[in-house]
Amino acid sequence: MSDPNPDSMWSVYRRLARYAKPYRRRIAIGVLAGLAGGSSLYGLFQLSPYLVRPFEQQPSAVAVSAPGGGGEAPSAPAGGKLPGDWTRFERAAAKAGVPVTDAHGRLTWQAIALGLVALPLLGIIKGLTNFINRYMMRWVGTRVCRDLRNHLFAHLQRQSLKFFGKCDIGRLISRCTNDAAVVENVLANTLEDLTRAPFDIFFAVIFAVHFTMDQHMAGFLGGILVAFPCFIVPVILLGHYVRRHTGKALGRIADLTSRMHENFTGVRVVKAAHMEAREIQRFEDLNAGYFKSLIRALRGELMMAPLVETVGLCLTAAFFVACYAREIQLSQIVPIALAAVVVYRPMKQLTRIQPNLARGAAALERIFPILDADDPLPQSPQPRKVDGFRDQIEFQQVGFAYEAGGQAVLADIDFTLKRGQVVALVGESGSGKSTMANLLARFYDPSAGRILFDGVDLRDLEVAGLRRLMAVVTQDTILFNDTIAANIAYGLDGISRGAIEDAARQANAHEFIMADPAGYDRVVGEKGFVLSGGEKQRIALARAILRNPPILILDEATSALDTVTESMIQEAIGRIMQHRTVFAIAHRLSTVRHADQILVIADGRIVERGTHRDLHEANGRYRRLCDMQVLGQ
Repeated sequence: MSDPNPDSMWSVYRRLARYAKPYRRRIAIGVLAGLAGGSSLYGLFQLSPYLVRPFEQQPSAVAVSAPGGGGEAPSAPAGGKLPGDWTRFERAAAKAGVPVTDAHGRLTWQAIALGLVALPLLGIIKGLTNFINRYMMRWVGTRVCRDLRNHLFAHLQRQSLKFFGKCDIGRLISRCTNDAAVVENVLANTLEDLTRAPFDIFFAVIFAVHFTMDQHMAGFLGGILVAFPCFIVPVILLGHYVRRHTGKALGRIADLTSRMHENFTGVRVVKAAHMEAREIQRFEDLNAGYFKSLIRALRGELMMAPLVETVGLCLTAAFFVACYAREIQLSQIVPIALAAVVVYRPMKQLTRIQPNLARGAAALERIFPILDADDPLPQSPQPRKVDGFRDQIEFQQVGFAYEAGGQAVLADIDFTLKRGQVVALVGESGSGKSTMANLLARFYDPSAGRILFDGVDLRDLEVAGLRRLMAVVTQDTILFNDTIAANIAYGLDGISRGAIEDAARQANAHEFIMADPAGYDRVVGEKGFVLSGGEKQRIALARAILRNPPILILDEATSALDTVTESMIQEAIGRIMQHRTVFAIAHRLSTVRHADQILVIADGRIVERGTHRDLHEANGRYRRLCDMQVLGQ
């Protein structure tokens, strides 16, 4: 994998900044708090030489005598000229009328009292502004990631089934959870450093420049400018290293998530084939690869602080050697040393920013491609509203392929389903029957031809209105990890418990539901794990009954069931089919004997059509299918 492109890193953060735009007021407050905190540091630095002066061996020889022999210095001597070795704080105090030194050059009690008041006041300002800065920046970082996750999930909900058919669901889950968590962690911790540490460093540098110029120590200023790149170079190099290996680690955690999702979904097959040991080994191999990439990224991140500390200690040693060689006084050393000590923490924070930004960029570079991959079901610019089904549904020379230019699944499908009729589709597995049901529900659009709903192309209709007129019951019933009542009423608001129970009775589900102490409040588990296949089918039928749709799509709803359960479900289906238009895909041909029209599908085409009696007497493919089922019983 090649080194990351810095321009690419900043481009993803510029894009992420759009999510922060609604919260610019909070960002401004946080930035101003960081600025105020840095300026309070400047005041603390100004106090430092003043507070150190009493501890020097030689007190200042310059004293301004108080008029009248009182032994105290006036606030500003005649002519306004102040001693050259006074600090900025001492000069400001004298100009404000506060006596600073007495006749012997010692600090007056007034000056000491002023310093003792100023010191905690500046500390309070610094602490309060730090709190405001950290709270605002962490709030914004967490909120931006919340919005990003919401946008990501909403974007995925708008995609077509074709989009999900091409995606690895485990990887999608990983990018919505693991990658988003990385971005959240980076922003929550980086924004506060980014809006506070630079101000602390800036005011420390400004103080160092002023102080060294006042004290005629310009050589130290030049040394600082020379030493600064020593901090920056390792930060940049290691940041690139961290970003590269963080991207690899996120890719491998996506593989882990995909592996777990696939394994847990197919756990019955795994146990039936006694493949637990093989699955454990595959997971451990993937986990080892993730660990390797993660440790490499962590190694680069953890190396950054020791490198900066080492450089800092070397520069500190050089500073003290230079001070000793030039016989610099304590009041000159301490302010510079204090500024260096105080600035060390924000410098260390800045060293974390680069690897953190690199990790966040690696995660964003995996999230944004999902947002860019837009494959929704096409919508008409001005869709026609649908308020009912009045006449007929017509398939006109319909063809379909899952991929453009790919192998056709359906070809030349042409038939009419009139209101109140039952049309049954029969044929071998893989012949295209379920695809026709998906086209009717407009989960996909035809690649050729068109489907008319009361004379209007499905593509010109409002999708929500169309699907409100339909209920789909499939062989593989999907239930959510919620209560039975919630699953029956899924997609409907304001449904009473009585209506739910009535639908369950019509679906022959009420008795088995009430056999459990929890009744309708029983949680069915992942995909209805605690229910049998027949029980899940009856819950799905109850859901369809509660929707009370004029059009019912049955996709092999009774296949793979025992005779007793099938009989119960057939009774419920017969009840729900009354006065409805039904599109039924049949596995067991005995269930479609009374259909108004039977379509025999083979290789994606209609090869026979008619009633059960007509097709049976024609002695064609339908008759052979019937005979095979009779022999198989």
